[in-house]
Amino acid sequence: MYKIFIRPLLFCFDPEKVHYFTFSLIRFLNKIPVFSSLFQSLYEVKDARLEREVFGIKFKNPVGLAAGFDKDAKLYQELSNFGFGFIEIGTLTPVGQEGNPKKRLFRLKEDNAIINRMGFNNGGVKEAVERLKKNKGVLIGGNIGKNKITPNEEAVKDYEICFEALFPYVDYFVVNVSSPNTPNLRELQDKKPLTYLLQTLQNQNNAKPKQKPILLKIAPDLTDEQLLDIIDIVNETKIAGVIATNTTISHEGLQSENKSEMGGLSGKPLTKRSTEVIRFLSEKSNKSFPIIGVGGIHTAEDAIEKLNAGASLVQLYTGFIYEGPALVKAINKKILENS
Repeated sequence: MYKIFIRPLLFCFDPEKVHYFTFSLIRFLNKIPVFSSLFQSLYEVKDARLEREVFGIKFKNPVGLAAGFDKDAKLYQELSNFGFGFIEIGTLTPVGQEGNPKKRLFRLKEDNAIINRMGFNNGGVKEAVERLKKNKGVLIGGNIGKNKITPNEEAVKDYEICFEALFPYVDYFVVNVSSPNTPNLRELQDKKPLTYLLQTLQNQNNAKPKQKPILLKIAPDLTDEQLLDIIDIVNETKIAGVIATNTTISHEGLQSENKSEMGGLSGKPLTKRSTEVIRFLSEKSNKSFPIIGVGGIHTAEDAIEKLNAGASLVQLYTGFIYEGPALVKAINKKILENS
């Protein structure tokens, strides 16, 4: 129904405007008890065999919603009704910011892909915290970044501010240094600044009575040598794991007319590369840390490939937009078939 009737209608309009319209519609429908129950009955798959314990957290199923969809923690409760095992909010910054000028979000229909250059648009971490205080049992990841105007040499302070503000309200953290849409952000992936950033946050974490997992989200564009550095950094700083991968700056092989738009590419063209990164990290690290696999998951088989490559959990973003919430159910059912 989604792909036949709803998606063609939504795809007639500007992607960013449709995103906010869809948010309003989902929020409205979920205020009607019959609809929230209907969504749960249609899309949730409840089975103990789906449960996963990863970095000390028990997930009811291994399929999550990636960061970027619910940046400001405005809809996590309602989105959880579509069968997700966890929701990742953000990327959040210390101070709210508009992000990059519009138009900044583009569908590539022929490629089953999206290009975005949003630029960490969000209302700031404090606003998100107020919404998270109302959480009713949804497992939440907090994806954190730096403000655009913050120079890289002062970036650690931004991450510390977000970490401290979110700590009581999220179940795990994700350090985002891999978005291509904030100037010079990816320079923080270099070994020295990245080690310093992660160690600083880990020290802040260790000072708490009870620690929370910190994960690093990496770009798919890293070389093998850089990926080996990532393994060394994870082992040195003892963070909990890695999310592989963010969007790519490579636009090779695209067919859509707007393929030349600047920004990070997500969706089907990323399927193979993100799986390659997962497999490389898993094999070269001897599976020494968990990996959350994300990038180009449009079918249940795509998710299984990532799990078989070494991912402990998976996340959806572009696939959720193109395929609809039935994809969450399809993945969970396929996992059960293979269990």
